[in-house]
Amino acid sequence: MIKAGIIGSTGYAGQQLVWLLRSHKNVEIVFVSSHNHAGVSFSDVYPHYAELLHQNCIDILAAEEQFSSIDVLFIALPHGKSSVLAQKAIQSGVKVIDLGADFRLKDSETYQQWYQVDHPCAYLLEEAVYGLPELYKPEIQNASLIANPGCYPTASILALAPLLKAKAIDPSSIIIDAKSGVSGAGRKANTATLFAECNESVKAYGVATHRHTPEIEQELSSIAEEPIALSFTPHLIPMNRGILATCYTNLSKDFQEKEIYQLYEEFYQDAYFVRIREEIPETRYVRGSNFCDIGIRLDPRTNRAIIISAIDNLVKGAAGQAVQNMNLMFGLDESEALAVPAMAP
Repeated sequence: MIKAGIIGSTGYAGQQLVWLLRSHKNVEIVFVSSHNHAGVSFSDVYPHYAELLHQNCIDILAAEEQFSSIDVLFIALPHGKSSVLAQKAIQSGVKVIDLGADFRLKDSETYQQWYQVDHPCAYLLEEAVYGLPELYKPEIQNASLIANPGCYPTASILALAPLLKAKAIDPSSIIIDAKSGVSGAGRKANTATLFAECNESVKAYGVATHRHTPEIEQELSSIAEEPIALSFTPHLIPMNRGILATCYTNLSKDFQEKEIYQLYEEFYQDAYFVRIREEIPETRYVRGSNFCDIGIRLDPRTNRAIIISAIDNLVKGAAGQAVQNMNLMFGLDESEALAVPAMAP
């Protein structure tokens, strides 16, 4: 059995991790840690776990004392909070999967610029592997430290990677218009995400300043083998979960839509969790699942490709991808505990 610990277990992503790992036949959850709920039963924080999970949440210091008894540590904390914990766990021989932003950017100066904090363990950035299995499976299989991608970057990178790899688009023309459910803002109390504040409304936020921008640019630049600067605008949608990313880009030459579909099918032929759809993707068809649905439309009038991707921000965009990475790190089938369809209705 893989012995796992979870720090930040009572946030939405942390809770989703608990939900997935409970049903994983190869995993035992050794501890669940929470700063705000230390000493409280996990099932009191989330009553739907009554009679299913009997563990009390422990604080971070108590969690650190148990690093020697686990094989993998999941950290689901805000940026700036994971680095030192990851360092200590790695020194104890524990594999680390960080669901936060501390190891996603390869350059510490870029991290400081966008997150407004100095990186306390910058030397680990070279060791960290960006945990997008569809692009980096071999590296993930041999990694000790995984930087789990952000939710918006997951949807955006998967949508655009095949076109950039094939040199089929003008890399300077990319515009990403993305929309997320409210759970993406986390479980903390926040006036902007109160029901009365966000229901019956859609709003753009982080316009030209969102912290996922350099992450998307970094990975797409690597694929394109040239620097990419793009426009990324996220929006808040009054629903619990889900991300829809609509990506616009100019084609480098004339293509038929079926040619682009063939390109995507070939690129993702071994990617179990990416589904190339003839229909336009909808978030309801991936809700609660680890799938990313991608649909493609070409606009011959403007010679533009429009790529639409849909994921569940808490599963493929966070906890599900973390479990997928864990499966690869420990030599398991990457779909273990994840091969479930979306919840309906």
